[in-house]
Amino acid sequence: MRRDDQSRRYLLTMTDRAAPPQQATDPLVIRHLEFLGPMATADGWRPAAELPEIAFAGRSNVGKSSLLNKLVRRKAFARVSNTPGRTREINFFAVNKLFTLADLPGYGYARISKGRRAEWKPLIEGFLRASPQLRGIVQLLDVRHDPTADDEQMFDMLADIGVPTIVVATKVDKVKPSQVAARLHALAVSLGIEGEQMIPFSAVTGEGRDELAAAIVDLLSQPSWRTVEEEDA
Repeated sequence: MRRDDQSRRYLLTMTDRAAPPQQATDPLVIRHLEFLGPMATADGWRPAAELPEIAFAGRSNVGKSSLLNKLVRRKAFARVSNTPGRTREINFFAVNKLFTLADLPGYGYARISKGRRAEWKPLIEGFLRASPQLRGIVQLLDVRHDPTADDEQMFDMLADIGVPTIVVATKVDKVKPSQVAARLHALAVSLGIEGEQMIPFSAVTGEGRDELAAAIVDLLSQPSWRTVEEEDA
């Protein structure tokens, strides 16, 4: 993924948006979850990279913890904090002993110091660039708001690294149904992507859960993008 500075449009290495499931079957049945531990610094301890990894990112208060709880169908899998910006580590979880979920720290919370707000980039960028098993990232945006400067910085980083990206618009239940399509279009235009590449999601109603799960399963089935890059070099 890269960004064309001249047109200010993001040219994304996007995963194809999965078609909505045709049957009432769960594309990602969660049978086993195990917390593997946290990573506090870019060069610090992290679990052995033995399984494919899917990362989740978004600014503080975007609804990432609620999304993760809905995705894995657990009420308290990811802690929903009353103090956004508190978590400063990458938390790793083994899912079904088949892949690792990497919960990246939220970024951009205004009520913490500028120094602390700036800490997120080295940790997140270090992980994304160095993880040999990373298959892709789920990048979250709040459907109610235009991308912030921190969001744009995150997309710039993803563009430079080239990691496959699933874009999810959260909190669609907080927008009038008649306005959802317009908000999705506005987000897509601001990022220079197709609206069809964005998954609308609600942790309250469950909208988008199976579509996101299917996209993750499909991403895990693909060969490593790092291997493809090496072959094309």
